[in-house]
Amino acid sequence: QVQLVESGGGLVQAGGSLRLSCAASGRTFGDYAMGWFRQAPGKDREFVSTITGSGDRTYYADSVKGRFTISRDNAKNTVYLQMNSLNAEDTAVYYCAAGLGRTTLLVTRRLYNYWGQGTQVTVSS
Repeated sequence: QVQLVESGGGLVQAGGSLRLSCAASGRTFGDYAMGWFRQAPGKDREFVSTITGSGDRTYYADSVKGRFTISRDNAKNTVYLQMNSLNAEDTAVYYCAAGLGRTTLLVTRRLYNYWGQGTQVTVSS
């Protein structure tokens, strides 16, 4: 069992930055690929970014590429999402997720086994 707790959400003006954190507890953190997803009101939950368990590879949705950076600190059992140049379209509840895959990038929701409760990000224009 893996427990995930997100933090760092909030209200920010367009063009601003936020850093989300997701703290994990439970089994060996490095065995899990980690991902960030988001869900805006009335929309499906969508993929944002993923990082391998070892942290050597990352992948981003086109909508955030060049603005968001995913990283992890396996010593602290934490994954981060640095979000820059935020715009109103980034407003959503952001969820972190864990799925088995030390060397795997996981893009599809169904491949993730554990989810956090979500943290709200609101970008004012």
